[in-house]
Amino acid sequence: MKKLVIYIHGRGGSAAEAARYQPLFPDADVIGFAYQAQNPWEAAEEFPRFVDTYRQFYDAVWLIANSIGAFFALSALDQKRIDRAFLISPVVDMERLIGDMMCWADVSEEKLQEQREITTDFGETLSWDYLCYVRSHPIGWDVPTCILYGEKDHLTSWETISAFAEKHTAPLTVMPGGEHWFHAEEQMCFLDDWLKNAAKIV
Repeated sequence: MKKLVIYIHGRGGSAAEAARYQPLFPDADVIGFAYQAQNPWEAAEEFPRFVDTYRQFYDAVWLIANSIGAFFALSALDQKRIDRAFLISPVVDMERLIGDMMCWADVSEEKLQEQREITTDFGETLSWDYLCYVRSHPIGWDVPTCILYGEKDHLTSWETISAFAEKHTAPLTVMPGGEHWFHAEEQMCFLDDWLKNAAKIV
């Protein structure tokens, strides 16, 4: 069976990170996706087009997606395009995350609706259009999935990630003391071990 693994990076990452995963999937081709989308409606155009370019040449397409890249994938792709998925620190409830950031910035929904966009002190821009989009486009996901989550993830709460995993019957692995961003050597070793084991499950 000819298999492709597509890696989708998180914010500040790059498609070049895909090279790390090639040794973990010796029986597959592994490529990174240098996407340009900055929001889910742009991802809805760009992500399916990218996958469709390769899908015709492979019997199976697997996905490794990180953080906001995972959210874009969850929003834009489906079981017709993806056969298996491995999500690392995925943002699975963007409406909840936006609401949390609004609280951190002390921005009311009325104020955001009035101003349309508000730049926060912690470097994020809150957008009324973004909030409205995620509310009107709930995630529909029907792909066999495994999830890796850091115990100290500051963006997605345990309640949120565990509810998503239960709803989608997705095995959920928690790294004790792990962060949202897996980058330290110990974290990456944990990630590698998780991915090798998860690839046997789904």
